[in-house]
Amino acid sequence: MEERLLRIAERLAERYHVEYFDIRISRSGLTSISLQNDRLEELSSNVEMGIGVRAFKSSWGFSSANDLSRAEEVIKIAIKIASLSGGSSRIYLGDPVRDDVEMLGRKKVSEVDLEDKLSLVRGAGSSLEGDSIKNRSVHYDDSVNEQVFINSLGSEIRTVVSRVRLSISATAHSAGEMQQYWKVFGGVGGFEMVEEVDLSHWGPFVAGKAMELLKAASPPSGEFKVLMDPELTGVFIHEALGHAVEADSVKNGESILAGKLGEKIAVDGLTVVDDPTLPGKFGSYPYDDEGVKAKRVEIIKDGILREYLTDRETSAVLGLEPNGHGRAQSYAHQPLVRMSNTYVEPGDWSFDEMVEELRNGLYMIGDKGGEVDIASGTFTFGAKEGYLVENGRITKHLRDVSLSGGILDVLRNVMAVGRDVRVEFPGYCGKGQWVPVDDGGPHVLTKATVGGLK
Repeated sequence: MEERLLRIAERLAERYHVEYFDIRISRSGLTSISLQNDRLEELSSNVEMGIGVRAFKSSWGFSSANDLSRAEEVIKIAIKIASLSGGSSRIYLGDPVRDDVEMLGRKKVSEVDLEDKLSLVRGAGSSLEGDSIKNRSVHYDDSVNEQVFINSLGSEIRTVVSRVRLSISATAHSAGEMQQYWKVFGGVGGFEMVEEVDLSHWGPFVAGKAMELLKAASPPSGEFKVLMDPELTGVFIHEALGHAVEADSVKNGESILAGKLGEKIAVDGLTVVDDPTLPGKFGSYPYDDEGVKAKRVEIIKDGILREYLTDRETSAVLGLEPNGHGRAQSYAHQPLVRMSNTYVEPGDWSFDEMVEELRNGLYMIGDKGGEVDIASGTFTFGAKEGYLVENGRITKHLRDVSLSGGILDVLRNVMAVGRDVRVEFPGYCGKGQWVPVDDGGPHVLTKATVGGLK
């Protein structure tokens, strides 16, 4: 079928003077299970198939269908749109690639009974017990996406990627107060990614944290030295820095980091990486959705902005090499510049040394969401919890803590980078489309404005 569609596309591209096209044929198996307390909210297992076609002639044309019998029609529509749209952009073409890659892990999710997946979810729910716990939530999902990519350059790439994710959450209530805590596990691989999670530890840990937060104090307000844990470091780097170096935002003049390649934007010793080749991480992939091989990108190297994340179009417009960051939610979406696994590389500080250096300030733990304006370079994030640090000692437990400031200010105020890197916080990043990502880093000591969450 791929050969027949390629011939059809070649004839139409020649007729409409289109310089480039690519075709993605996808088959995805998806399983989703949700448990609320002991009540099963969702239990589904589906297969989705479809085709997405792009064509380029100074601008893009795109079309898709969930019915492969309409493939010829989809190709013709995409090529016609490209030929009629006008525009003055350009794209990087490059050499053809032929490859076949499978990333399925040790225990293929397709070979695990649905009953076993449900049993894992019920066991996770049972592990979240506690006197003040009023709501226990567990969600499991897995996907196996097989994609065949062909393009007008002669590329033919087959990839099969399996992802698994398990999240557990507990909400505690007491005397009119409510606090929630959660933990997420998963990555690229098989069922072992979640089956090997020690729920006898993590269930009571999550429930215990939710209950402890009921008694925690509100944070002080003002500018403080702040020690961020690996999870908060990860969300800061992803949200505040990562989106600002996505080259479509740079190309459109929407990023505070546009035009700053080669400039020093952070302290010496701070290195930030986006790497889709990391084994087993939730944002990993062998090739992006433009058929470009995944590549480790050093965004910041020793404080200097070295690279943007690019796709075929932004790399050509900005005069850069493509680095495999054109990603799409599915065959029905056109690829956009997206992150993969974004993290801070290790420094040489121990945790105890960083607490001593902090002396008086706050230790902030975990990610509770937030917002970023990459044009102005400002951000606000919530942390799951925090602790007051007084005279080099961790003291009072804090809740509802927010962290805000300017991206460049925080990067330039980094005082210490730990050596305890963790990239194990799987999630989905939204940018009009949802794609799997991971982030992290070590503990990082900096300065920021702290306040309470409403």
